[in-house]
Amino acid sequence: MLRFEVTADDLLHSRFAISPLFELDSLIRILAGLSRNQRLPVSWAARLRPAYEQLSADPAMRAVVALHSLRQGPGFLAPPPAGMAQTIEDDLAAVRATPLALARRDVRSSLALRPCHDTQALAVLHSPDVAALLADALERAWHALLAADWLRLRVICERDVLHRSADLGRSGWAAAFDGLPRVRWRAGGIEIPQLLNAAVEVAGRGLLLVPSVFIWPGVAAHHEQPWHPAIIYAARGVAALWEPDPPPAEALAALVGRARARLLEALAEPASTTQLARSLGLAPGAVGDHLAVLLRAGLLDRARSGRSVLYRRTPSATPWPPPRRSSRQPGPPRSRVRVQTCGQTTLLDTEQRSCPAGGTGSRGAAGSGGGGGFRRRRCRGVPRSAPSRRRGVRGAAVRAGIPGRASGPGDSRRW
Repeated sequence: MLRFEVTADDLLHSRFAISPLFELDSLIRILAGLSRNQRLPVSWAARLRPAYEQLSADPAMRAVVALHSLRQGPGFLAPPPAGMAQTIEDDLAAVRATPLALARRDVRSSLALRPCHDTQALAVLHSPDVAALLADALERAWHALLAADWLRLRVICERDVLHRSADLGRSGWAAAFDGLPRVRWRAGGIEIPQLLNAAVEVAGRGLLLVPSVFIWPGVAAHHEQPWHPAIIYAARGVAALWEPDPPPAEALAALVGRARARLLEALAEPASTTQLARSLGLAPGAVGDHLAVLLRAGLLDRARSGRSVLYRRTPSATPWPPPRRSSRQPGPPRSRVRVQTCGQTTLLDTEQRSCPAGGTGSRGAAGSGGGGGFRRRRCRGVPRSAPSRRRGVRGAAVRAGIPGRASGPGDSRRW
């Protein structure tokens, strides 16, 4: 078990960060078959495998793979990031700046765990320019394997940080660490049972918390000198990346349009305009225009978080679509109502429902001559009037689950 001993100063300096290079490092491990639990979906593997095999013809790329084993990899090939604004250029610059002594230390320890017999790869690893050669190989791998998908992955990591920052504000650091997958807070320290046995004094430096997509369902950590202590954990919402985007609800799309329906469904958690554009593959300007319309309609509200403006659904827009109550669950009290149809009188068991004007509706149960299904009666608090000219729009609103406004005289909406 790996344990980080932390103090109040460590918690004061702990923060979140994002590491593009660690995602690439984890992806290369998966494609090389050096990951125990991590797997790629069939579609991703079929798309990336040919590019990886082409990269493997390069001795420098084979040298990168040679430094990895099932349980660990070299720290200098995926150094801890500086913060949330980290870019792949920042990461590669850090790799190229690695002191030769540190690079050779990591090379020796990695080859001791998993010996390499590839003479061309060993020539790269024993070169005095080993850090620059491996950084160049990682840069080529980035453009071939991950650059096209990075914005989507970054959005997942950013939204994970937003969620956990809210938890931190509500419940403090102890609850925030307990909420991390495979990480726990215990007696003034942070423990990771799945990792090697070691105790690390954070010594006032604070911990870096780094969400990752390709680490799922595992966990990793930087704990050796001179690296900043860091925990790399599985980000929330990874499963959505592997699944094709479902079409928006038909009734909702008919009411507000397909693009706005997708935005409303994507805002199950707060997000910025840029994050929505990246995750949905839309132009930021178009997303901004749609958000402005939904904001004026009262379906969204917004709040500033740092330099970003986050949008979220209002209660009027939640949930999409409206929940359906199972017939097996207990419902409202039933009563007997008298329904007259074609001169015949039938007693039905019904559920009483109220409307804003004080009337009731009924849901018919199996009864004598009545049949099942929902039977609508005019709200007694609303006088009859001519059919609305906007009946089609209102019908779409009912199907989409939008709550109606309070009925008044002359309103022909039925409940």
